[in-house]
Amino acid sequence: MADPAAKPKRKPGLLTALGVLVALAILLSLGTWQVERLYWKEGLLAELDRRIHAPPEKLADIEALARSGGDVDYRPTEATGRFDNSSERHFLATWRGQSGFYIYTPLTLADGRSLFVNRGFVPYENKEPEKRVLGQLTDIVTVRGLARARLSEKPGSLVPDNDLAKNIFYWKDLDAMASSTGLDPARVLPFFLDADATPNPAGFPIGGVTMVELPNNHLQYAVTWYGLAAALAAISGIAWWRSRQA
Repeated sequence: MADPAAKPKRKPGLLTALGVLVALAILLSLGTWQVERLYWKEGLLAELDRRIHAPPEKLADIEALARSGGDVDYRPTEATGRFDNSSERHFLATWRGQSGFYIYTPLTLADGRSLFVNRGFVPYENKEPEKRVLGQLTDIVTVRGLARARLSEKPGSLVPDNDLAKNIFYWKDLDAMASSTGLDPARVLPFFLDADATPNPAGFPIGGVTMVELPNNHLQYAVTWYGLAAALAAISGIAWWRSRQA
């Protein structure tokens, strides 16, 4: 005989079912979005690998692409000229766990214009040129490497402003690099060149520092969202079954 004082068990109502369906829809859509991002990232990585290993492009072609707003990042090329070592700029960087600077030096081309070359990394204690005299090349050289796009603005509010007085750059402002050395920005090619790993005398700067690895965690995220959706469906199913047995 049922206890009249006992409270009847409440069965899942319409609002509860709707809430579960909405949550499932959100979790499944997030999982699907991550799958789409996975395909996009894999395509981007494949294109990046193809571009890096392609034959070198002419410097003039990359310049034309940059001026038309095209994507010049990671395109192999080479440039011949003479380094203006007195105008090198220092970009604060970390390389293989060591603090220091990337050395950006204008390379004066045959037509008198300049191309800023990221010659590579030097440890913090080797920031000043007199600490690496042998690496201050004075002859005409041919630099091979990867083109890198300029930035049109500071990448975020947390990035400090460039300290032109101390010659320390926190983001790659090409116009500021040029004007702070007395160069006319209009006479500077509108992109950078990251030098390859060809050794420099006495080892500095260390070339070949271009970061070409992109994080790709979208599969993990997709599995997480789909897993949460599956868990919610299982829990809801069990709750519904138990309510039918009551």
